Amino acid sequence: MIHIATVHWQTNKWIDVQQEYFRKHIKSPYRIYGWFNDVTSFRSNAFHYMCFEPVREHAIKLNILGDIICLSTTSESDILIFIDGDAFPIANLDSFLNEKLSTYKLAAIQRRENNGDIQPHPCFCATTVGFWREIKGDWKSGHRWQDKNGSWISDVGGNLLKQLLDYKVDWYPLLRSNKHNLHAVLFGIYDSLIYHHGAGFRHAMTRFDRARIKAKKPSTVAQRATNIREANQIHSDEIFSKIEKGEDFLKNFV
Repeated sequence: MIHIATVHWQTNKWIDVQQEYFRKHIKSPYRIYGWFNDVTSFRSNAFHYMCFEPVREHAIKLNILGDIICLSTTSESDILIFIDGDAFPIANLDSFLNEKLSTYKLAAIQRRENNGDIQPHPCFCATTVGFWREIKGDWKSGHRWQDKNGSWISDVGGNLLKQLLDYKVDWYPLLRSNKHNLHAVLFGIYDSLIYHHGAGFRHAMTRFDRARIKAKKPSTVAQRATNIREANQIHSDEIFSKIEKGEDFLKNFV
């Protein structure tokens, strides 16, 4: 059994999209466990478990969903997937899981393009229930690493990175595989398997964008921030429109 933990926030517009791609690219039996803040008016029959508690911290939601999944099964070999609400598989997921989890304890997106992030990212992470129980998996930030600019940072997945280092786990990173990039971090395809929109539930401005802005003259920072955010949002809206209409949005990237 595959157990999928996903989080949607403030809008229901990605729910049907994500469900469609799950149905298309997952052939094994699966259950979906969803967390919804400020989300209403959607079909609920696809979800095995739903939570509407007003928790704001993303990592806490993921940790709780992970705990619920671990309590719901006695099978250590069941597969546990964490995936953002604006992410979904674009190719057969079963074969990937069978291959990678027979060799690695965990596989996750690693967004090196985001100023050198090295932690497993929760926009997609796959492991087994047994391993998650063993390490007492934790998505919270805390553990720090140096970014490309030499600054020490932490983010969601920081503590999980520390756990993998402590356990000396050789995990599999899914890396960005876009041949064409509308943005360096947003709208990413990873390992030709997972699409992550990156701006489905938040302003279309990333840490990568903010680092670029800081490198410019202080007098231009506010206007450059506005220009970048607006340009990113235009791309975001156009891509979502293609996805929603069933158009071949992937031709923008591959």
